[in-house]
Amino acid sequence: MIDIKDRVRNKALQAKIVSAEQAAASIKPGMNIGASGFTPAGYPKAVPLALAERMKQENFTVNLWTGASVGQELDGALAEAKGIAKRLPYQTNDSIRKAINNGTIQYTDLHLSHVAQMSRYGFLGGKVDVAIIEACAITEEGQIVPTTSLGNSASFVQSADFVIVEINTSQPLELEGMHDVYVPLDPPHRQPIPLVKADDRIGTPYIPCDPEKIAYIVPCDIKDDVRPLAAIDDDARAMTGHLIQFLKQEIEAGRMPENLLPLQSGVGSVANAVVAGLADSDFENLTVYTEVIQDGMFDLIDAGKLTFASGTSITPSPDGLKRLYDNIGEYRKKIILRPQEVANSPEVARRIGVIAMNTAIEFDIFGHVNSTHIMGTKMMNGIGGSGDFARNAYLTFFFTNSIAKKGDISSVVPMCSHFDHTEHDVDVFITERGVADVRGLSPKERARVIINNCAHPDYQPMLLDYLDRAEKATGYAHTPHLMNEALSWHTRFLETGSMKIK
Repeated sequence: MIDIKDRVRNKALQAKIVSAEQAAASIKPGMNIGASGFTPAGYPKAVPLALAERMKQENFTVNLWTGASVGQELDGALAEAKGIAKRLPYQTNDSIRKAINNGTIQYTDLHLSHVAQMSRYGFLGGKVDVAIIEACAITEEGQIVPTTSLGNSASFVQSADFVIVEINTSQPLELEGMHDVYVPLDPPHRQPIPLVKADDRIGTPYIPCDPEKIAYIVPCDIKDDVRPLAAIDDDARAMTGHLIQFLKQEIEAGRMPENLLPLQSGVGSVANAVVAGLADSDFENLTVYTEVIQDGMFDLIDAGKLTFASGTSITPSPDGLKRLYDNIGEYRKKIILRPQEVANSPEVARRIGVIAMNTAIEFDIFGHVNSTHIMGTKMMNGIGGSGDFARNAYLTFFFTNSIAKKGDISSVVPMCSHFDHTEHDVDVFITERGVADVRGLSPKERARVIINNCAHPDYQPMLLDYLDRAEKATGYAHTPHLMNEALSWHTRFLETGSMKIK
């Protein structure tokens, strides 16, 4: 067993160091597990792997709650052992996704800022039975020092009957001090979150925990299962160019300071590419208030463009993870990790005026956004934090390529097949084709701006034809739709493999 006594600085707690198998044996069927992790960062690995092996022998399930998605050793291992009954609030794992979409796993897709409070109030089907938290150290007082994410860890520790701590020796001790742990009081006792700018510190650099609550401490040396990001392509460069031009116009119009407002960016390759593109822009002294810090943020720091980044998780590519660890002494001066109910707080987003930049699967001509479902029925990943920011940002952008599946799918459709963000939440749409600024427009005005500026030329005539016929058929109604055709594009794709009329 790996020696972790130098990282467990509370001498009394060293007696609780056990194997992953011993800790996993304490988990009973049907328990609600609250695990650390937000994206494949900072999640427990050794105990879930041992638990999955036990599940294969004993054939039982648990309910898994996390901050967001996690890595293969947790989501993948438990799903492949058929050990998850219910999963929330977000996932990106292939095995979990398949099980959700074939009905094997029940999935609750939630706004990420809601999860901690809902779990404390018992809204999610009981309380947290056990919290399993990855840490890089335990302090002399028995407090838990997190690793590359914070997510819901602090809330789960507060609520759980008992806590299992995984000390991961692959995570550098230099992470200590990068966290700012603040758990709001619940209504009716809640006070305003005392945070007015991205670099404010309002909490503690560790997760407070009664040492008596820590039942087991498990050594681990498995690295975060970070994933490569797609190469930045011409479409992503075009979207970044459109964004930069738009933001410059906002500055010229006096609606934004020269260093912009705090940036929020979603997860994934497109979002990362857009942020990375800002490193080559004229903008300086930028700040970030977001969920996930990806490679693009490191690019901004290295280019001297970014003064500070606040998030709840550091989720780089494999190359980015090495870059983080090699330069952690410098990056830790400009990065802070908070609980996700603070990082994603609508209150804070509204107060500091974030620029929200998230990605869509599709959006429709009237400005509604589908972020989660393929063809209206198959769950992709989940809404994540996009809704937390979209409705509360100073300025809300949604990005997507104008087409998918080599042109057989238009990402701009007459009506979304699933609604995550309504027309009331979004200010600006961007595809590689251009920018649709829909602020202050009526639905019919929005429709023509979105079609003309964002839709692919292969689909623009079809969309305009739909709109023209819908206006005439409804007597130019406020939001004109042909109800028998509104989802016909999706039906046509499912039947023929293309949204195009053949």
